[in-house]
Amino acid sequence: MNAPGCPGMAPAWSSSAKDIVGTALGCGRVWFTLGYGILDEVYWPSCSLPQIRDLGFIVAGEDFWCEVKREHRYQLSTPDAEVPLPKVVHEHERYKLEFEVLADPLRDVVLIRYRLHGDGLRLYALLAPHLGGSGHDNSALVHAHGLAALKQDNALMLVADQGFARGSAGYVGASDGWQDFQQHNAMTWTYACASNGNVALLGELNALHGVLALSFADTLEGAQTLARASLAQGYESARVGFVEGWRHWSRALRCDLKDPVLKQAVRRSAMVLKVHDDRRYPGALIASLSIPWGNTRDDPGGYHLVWSRDAVEAGFAMLACAHHEESRALLSYLIATQQDDGHWAQNFYTDGRPYWTGVQLDEAALPVLLAAKLDEMGLLDGQRAAATAMARRALRFVARTGPVSPQDRWEENPGINPFTLAAAIAALVAGAAHGFLDAADARYALLLADDWNARIESWVYVQDTELDRAHGTHGHYVRIAPPGQDAQHSEVALKNRGRVVVAARDLLGLEYLYLVRLGLRDAADARIVDTTRLVDALLRVQTPSGAFYRRYNEDGYGEHGDGRAFDGTGVGRAWPLLTGERGQFAVQAGEDARPYLDAMLASASEGGMLPEQIWDSEPIPARGLYPGRPTGSAMPLVWAHAEFIKLATVMQRKLPIEQLAEVVARYATPRVAAVQLWRPQAPGAQLDAARPVLIEGDAPFVLHIGHDGWQGVRDVPSAPTGLGMHGVHLDGAALATARSLEFTRRFLDGRDWEGRDWRLQMGAPA
Repeated sequence: MNAPGCPGMAPAWSSSAKDIVGTALGCGRVWFTLGYGILDEVYWPSCSLPQIRDLGFIVAGEDFWCEVKREHRYQLSTPDAEVPLPKVVHEHERYKLEFEVLADPLRDVVLIRYRLHGDGLRLYALLAPHLGGSGHDNSALVHAHGLAALKQDNALMLVADQGFARGSAGYVGASDGWQDFQQHNAMTWTYACASNGNVALLGELNALHGVLALSFADTLEGAQTLARASLAQGYESARVGFVEGWRHWSRALRCDLKDPVLKQAVRRSAMVLKVHDDRRYPGALIASLSIPWGNTRDDPGGYHLVWSRDAVEAGFAMLACAHHEESRALLSYLIATQQDDGHWAQNFYTDGRPYWTGVQLDEAALPVLLAAKLDEMGLLDGQRAAATAMARRALRFVARTGPVSPQDRWEENPGINPFTLAAAIAALVAGAAHGFLDAADARYALLLADDWNARIESWVYVQDTELDRAHGTHGHYVRIAPPGQDAQHSEVALKNRGRVVVAARDLLGLEYLYLVRLGLRDAADARIVDTTRLVDALLRVQTPSGAFYRRYNEDGYGEHGDGRAFDGTGVGRAWPLLTGERGQFAVQAGEDARPYLDAMLASASEGGMLPEQIWDSEPIPARGLYPGRPTGSAMPLVWAHAEFIKLATVMQRKLPIEQLAEVVARYATPRVAAVQLWRPQAPGAQLDAARPVLIEGDAPFVLHIGHDGWQGVRDVPSAPTGLGMHGVHLDGAALATARSLEFTRRFLDGRDWEGRDWRLQMGAPA
């Protein structure tokens, strides 16, 4: 009999607050998550595709019933920090339920060994399929061998080694098993199927102890075969293989910290990074096995996608703890997923299909830095040819697009920001220094890097603002300067605040810290010190867990003030990964960084997972929000775990893993750029008449130029300069007597005249 209530209520995922995540290091292709003490989303056949919402338990007696995840009375443990084998114990006045979860190393199966203690009790498994990455259009049925679900080429089976006494399929919110208990205090429905909707399955287990096998395949028969084969081989066999796989992997981890708490936390964080690595597409490191505020939406993307930025941050962390092969696999994967024009999609599924379509310049620069670091460490080996081709494409994109990025690292605003700028400059230097570029391109890359480095302050540094006067600073770096505008007088529209407009000079962020981390500025630079004073005053949040930092003032990415989930707007909360960034700067500045590590640790879940954001307001117990503890944003966040590893290791080694010797040496002392480069996306209002000027374009052009009000007009053809760019050199002698230059360009690639005139003032050296 088909269940009533089709198609059920609107589907949503489970909470993003994960206790722990795990997978087996074998040929099995399932990734599991636990939250609120039960199995949450399970991903198959890659870590980009969730297939269930959750699998939990109902315990019932003659006079009571409860769903264990709603009780919030459980403990979680693992054999070792680096072995994601969770044992969960739920305690209640009437029962104790304990179970252990693992992924079969040999098959696409999650195994759960359970035992219920208590008198006169029955145990029920409650399963919510979300096949194909959505709760829509699923079909559930009670099968002779267990509980099953289907959707197109995705199928699952839940099989119990002791069998089910009975089962029921239903529509969520109408005829599912939870509604049955809610209405009748018992299981009274035994619907055979529920088709094409948001469905759930309930099964009464024959025994109070045993093993469940949750399997995935492209056919129901295949799922049944995998589940039964896994049970036939035995739980202990799978457990031994699971544990040995992780212990073998962890033997290569290098962590020289003496503090046992920190050492254990670093090993756990390395495990988290490894869990997020795909096996179908090795090196594909997703951002998180979670969906921010997932219990309020049916988002098919979530954070289970690859961002090249987040992945490279994790790749550097793996290098910091000597797991080199993961970083090499990541580089190969990034080489394979690079777009033809040199950039990477904003984010993408593990198979390389783009999801969002934005462009972020740092995501093109960071893979070059990873390749250069591998080369610096002598680890590039046979990847050199492919890495060289990748770097050339990426640096051509950086040269053509920069210094403006269509999006910043928070994926919100176009413009010039210190984080992206630092990554781009360092990548250009690295490309030249590590032989990724031919001689002509290398010369141009260094000219471009030197020019951008010399102009950082003209773009993203402001002085004598109201903020500076209020806090006794001379000036500060801003979060971002809009395209073609100076930070002192421009405005920024905040995407997550309904386009609220804020003066760029008043918008702070921690992006400037990468200028120090990558070696472009010294930690003792007065401009860096002043900005840090402002950031500590305005973005730092003190909580019972320690100090954390907001992304920027006026941020709107986070829960609303009353704790409601982020829905396009909200209130930006504090981020543990930014505490890690501030801690790394503390090391470089000679400060004590341990409080930053301790704060990050204190923000973690029961299983040691670091969240994207923590709650930084008054507690709201009804919503599970407490100061210093995780919010409903992503958890675990790979980037946060990467920052934790890097902070813990930099405390001992003193040098950030991302630093490259050639970049540090080039900018150890202030460097005057030999040539001034002009391009429309960063035009500059005044040039130094004592230094040559290069007027640039991304294609061949004719420069129509005059001086002092269009006197001496002439046409000058451009020539290739490097990295696919073209330009016209104007030397010092031609500029010495001019007070201004007026020009326009006629492009030879079909665009013709650019449609506007430019005017530059010529001045004395700054």
